[in-house]
Amino acid sequence: MRARQPESSGYAVNNGVRLYYEIAGEGAQALLFVPPYQIVHSRMWKMQVPFLAHHFRTIVYDPRGNGKSDRPKTDYGINSLVGDAIAVLDDLGVERCGLVTISAGTQTCLHLAARYPDRVSGVVIIGGRISAGGGVTPEMAESLTLMRADYDAYVRGFWDSVFVEPHSTKPKEDGWEWAHETSADVLAAAREYGWALADSRDAAERVRCPVLILHGIDDLLIPYDGGRAMHDRLPQSRMVTFEASGHAPNLRAAVKANLLVREFFAAPQPRQTSWHPAPTRPRRALFVSSPIGLGHIQRDLAVARELRALVPGLEIHWWAQHPVTHVLEAAGETIHPQSRLQASESAHWEDESSRHELHAFYAFRRMDEIFLHNFMLFHDATRETPYDLWIGDESWEIDYYLHENPELKSAPYVFMTDVIGFLPVDPDPDPREAELCADYNAEMIEHRARFPRLRDLSLFVGDYDELPDAHFGHGLPKIRDWARRWFEPVGYILPFDPAAYQDTRAVRERLGYGSGYPLLFAAVGGTAVGRDLLRKVADAVPLVRRCLPEARTVMVTGPRINPDDLPEADGLEKRPYVHNLFQHLACADTAVVQGGLSTTMELVAARRPFVYFPLQKHWEQTHHVAHRLDYYGAGTRMNYADTSPEDLARALVRALGSEVRSRPVATGAARRAAERIATLL
Repeated sequence: MRARQPESSGYAVNNGVRLYYEIAGEGAQALLFVPPYQIVHSRMWKMQVPFLAHHFRTIVYDPRGNGKSDRPKTDYGINSLVGDAIAVLDDLGVERCGLVTISAGTQTCLHLAARYPDRVSGVVIIGGRISAGGGVTPEMAESLTLMRADYDAYVRGFWDSVFVEPHSTKPKEDGWEWAHETSADVLAAAREYGWALADSRDAAERVRCPVLILHGIDDLLIPYDGGRAMHDRLPQSRMVTFEASGHAPNLRAAVKANLLVREFFAAPQPRQTSWHPAPTRPRRALFVSSPIGLGHIQRDLAVARELRALVPGLEIHWWAQHPVTHVLEAAGETIHPQSRLQASESAHWEDESSRHELHAFYAFRRMDEIFLHNFMLFHDATRETPYDLWIGDESWEIDYYLHENPELKSAPYVFMTDVIGFLPVDPDPDPREAELCADYNAEMIEHRARFPRLRDLSLFVGDYDELPDAHFGHGLPKIRDWARRWFEPVGYILPFDPAAYQDTRAVRERLGYGSGYPLLFAAVGGTAVGRDLLRKVADAVPLVRRCLPEARTVMVTGPRINPDDLPEADGLEKRPYVHNLFQHLACADTAVVQGGLSTTMELVAARRPFVYFPLQKHWEQTHHVAHRLDYYGAGTRMNYADTSPEDLARALVRALGSEVRSRPVATGAARRAAERIATLL
């Protein structure tokens, strides 16, 4: 799923060649992202466009030879490439714009700015140089030979040269996909008869608009000296050197690159702002709550209540997305207005799911542009409003990009999580997954070692023994051992006191369920991933009632599943949402749920029997949650693929008559977490 979909798209035509373009944003100033080499298409700007579209009218187009544009056999010369850009601008009626490009697109932009000075307000050049033409060099000829003989080997080598930074597996995989939407014949034509012949020296002399040059000092494709020489020949240019960076800092150092581009093109500022002297400001905390499911927000609210009791007058603003905002609104909390602009993480997870399967690790990897976009919004929000404290409950994007850009931290920062480390779910058929999990874990370990004080407080929601006794990967430490050094355990945070729900009859009466019959609950959280499990539950309800005719099942579909899309059955009541689900689970005679930690642990704390179905290929539910439930001796784990409605019905009937002997969940964790957090205020 994209971080932002285009508002419109279409085709421009230049001498019979169709060029696909997309527009996002409605700013008064337009930015045209000019494509480089035909080995990529416009998705290479995915880390720039979603954020910059909040400030500019952004225009991207696929180059001739890739993406949704035409693929002529020849005609990749500089005149055609300049004509392509003009054709797109003319089709959209854009008279003047800024240009952003990378690598070989430098030649197109220099000629464009020289020939049409009235149409170009400024140029950002990433990893570029001024070409002297001359055609194919011996080095280029060698790469062309490899390209034609073994295209896959050429592509791998190309992207290895682009991304010299460690932990670059994801952008390399993106590059692989983009390169395989074109062919060796197109790339060879573009290099032999196209931009490689362009002499841009004269054009550079005629450029009069401001130019911003971003260049990685470890660039292997266009060495840093080339960018420096271009800077020397363009007196109106400014150059920013990216230390320890390769050819594409817009992808590997996207936060800094985005801020520089926005600053260079002078995004419009608010017409009115205010400033409050620090000594008289109210105390404010920004609480970032994970939008995946609805479990985190209940524990976050519990911590917030305790924190307000310890710090009277504390204002808490919430950085949250739907469906979490639904719970916050019901609780009367203050939601930061800018958080509505975030790209939806829960929608992304739903797009990644199929039936009862969600390969959560790969889904996490494919959130890169969503995470970057949402962090950029968070950065702006915390610059506009000074906060005394940031609290992040599994705020992965904020934690990652703060470690990549520690200078952006402007308040004490607390990180909370109930899961530490990626673990492969199926390492034998997919050894690549094991390698990637280890690489992501290694990057996290390196981040913490390099910037140990970036987090002022790291809280683990649980105890160390509730973590799997497994290694992060080959040559890496064990998860528990590492957690003991870097996290403080506070115990599992519950949104309720289990002692208040021991009298299940009274709770049922209070919630309107009555008594005298078996009450079953089915719930799958705040995403639509559990739709198929709920269908299986609906099919099992009549079978349960054959054994227990009075049994009644309440199914909570969640805000993203329409109850009408699920089957009807006697004894089955479907609800889209119930406030404080934990109260209803606490009075159930048994329940069937997914393998999400929050819901299962609420059942453990309430000492209710239940069956649970971890999502297939979901690393957290398969490893971390299952281990924790085994530690407590709670729940009956079942496999969705192997379970028929008859099997589920028998399991529920057995659970109804079972004695709960699970380990009790210690209380007071929300208070302990709040006491630690309050020390920072």
